[in-house]
Amino acid sequence: METNTYSCKACGSQSFSEGKLDGYAALRPVNTIFSSGSPLIFTVCTQCGEIASIKATKPEKFK
Repeated sequence: METNTYSCKACGSQSFSEGKLDGYAALRPVNTIFSSGSPLIFTVCTQCGEIASIKATKPEKFK
């Protein structure tokens, strides 16, 4: 998904795309053992690869 709401800190580009970590990578609350956590979505500069944003897709898991 292409978005133009960012400006890259490293190269100045405004061309970004989103990606996600696959497999067992998930953000979990620190003090919970059994929580399944939330997948992470990264907003990546398509020119240099700089990560502009990391977002949890299920923020309700941290309430």
